[in-house]
Amino acid sequence: MTLDLAFTAHDLANTRFAISPLGEVVASVRVVKNPQAHPLLRPWAERVRRRLQDVDWRLLSDLVPVPTAVIAGFTCTPPATSLPDLDLELATMRAAAGRVRTDLDEIPGPRTKRVQALYDDPEQGLERLAEEVGAYWEAAVAPYWPRLRALLEGEILHRARLLAGGGVQRMLADLDDTVTWQDGTLRIRHRSVSGRRSLRGLGLLLVPCVFVSPRVFSVTTPPYQPTVRYPPRGIATLWERRDLDPPAALAAVLGRTRARLLAELDQPASTRDLAQRSGLSEPGVNQHLTALRKAGLCTAHRTGRYVLYARTATAESLLSSGHPPNASSPQPGRDTPNTPTARQEEPRPSR
Repeated sequence: MTLDLAFTAHDLANTRFAISPLGEVVASVRVVKNPQAHPLLRPWAERVRRRLQDVDWRLLSDLVPVPTAVIAGFTCTPPATSLPDLDLELATMRAAAGRVRTDLDEIPGPRTKRVQALYDDPEQGLERLAEEVGAYWEAAVAPYWPRLRALLEGEILHRARLLAGGGVQRMLADLDDTVTWQDGTLRIRHRSVSGRRSLRGLGLLLVPCVFVSPRVFSVTTPPYQPTVRYPPRGIATLWERRDLDPPAALAAVLGRTRARLLAELDQPASTRDLAQRSGLSEPGVNQHLTALRKAGLCTAHRTGRYVLYARTATAESLLSSGHPPNASSPQPGRDTPNTPTARQEEPRPSR
């Protein structure tokens, strides 16, 4: 099957990119529930599943079935701005109460008790869903967000360079192995949806999304802007263990101990983890982390009995600026070979 998205001049003018924290949350639920189907993301799933035991995310889980054929559109509407934060997207979701019943009527199969309660009282149900998404985000996605966002922004920059060098055809031609551009039409090989769809003059919203890998998801039906969520290049590099030696210049400013702790936060970690790895006492580690938090170089994320510390985007930049890129490792903005071929699904709202 092939889904054809037909472009007009207005559609080309209105085509844009966006990053979606809420989209990452919804897509990641599939990975947590079935990590074996997502080999590039399995290291992340194995790290977060234990922490999610302290989080109530049952309604969110019910709304993202595995295997995934259709997801109700209100769960992650296409972002209205290029770089929304999670709070903005949750506000948009709460405002979609009028769409809940219509979208759920399009979902095949029986509803769980939690989904039926959402159907019966959309406003209250969306409040519960928003709370679950927030708790899930803190436990599973927020500690990794600076690194995820850097990869996503690198992907958008890469697409902008392709557009500048070869036009729209060059930008869209290699989104995925199953996506091609021909004569003003973007063709997506699809196993469940086929036909030719108009973009209605709204243009196409392209959303790179780490956790959709290895699939491409699409929304083509009103009232939402036509959207394609696709996996960015370089996902496999996200979970690699990086150089833990902090740059000498950074150590000279922060002190070697604090610079080393920042380097140890290559993956989010607890105070106890950092103490064991660094040889410091837990109170000592906590003192240094407090200073780093005040300086805006790390954040703390509490989930039940867990408190995880993670580097901020500022810290990521400081650490990476002191090390030249490893030529043997794929970097954001470079082609990443041997990526598994993507398959297609279409989470779509009602017609």
